[in-house]
Amino acid sequence: MSFQDAVRICLQRKYAEFHGRARRSEYWFFFLFSAIVSIVGSILDAIFGFRGWAYGTTGPIQGILQLAILVPSLAVGARRLHDTSRSGWWLLIGLVPFVGWIILLIFFVQDSHPANQHGPNPKAVGAGEAPRQY
Repeated sequence: MSFQDAVRICLQRKYAEFHGRARRSEYWFFFLFSAIVSIVGSILDAIFGFRGWAYGTTGPIQGILQLAILVPSLAVGARRLHDTSRSGWWLLIGLVPFVGWIILLIFFVQDSHPANQHGPNPKAVGAGEAPRQY
């Protein structure tokens, strides 16, 4: 899956779709897109002079952009966890300081599992296997 395909899937076709599965490439390409959007928002805030905030805070442009991609980021994260045979509710472990993000990182880098209750293996579907109806 290419960068453009991953962004198109997450922002157009599956904007708020929390069921199904997402391949590693889809998740990580969208993660990269989110980081780029955040950097661009930060640069725009600096260009337009929104420096009244304390160091490390979000300016208004960056905040609006991050809010716009919040739902698709959560959705692709839940679908990625489904791909590793876990519930999307595991995203909440990210609220635990430091340890939560390490656990989520381990989950996100794992390979796809075979067909499970969340659907067929997306790698197999991409290779020509017909998707099964559950």
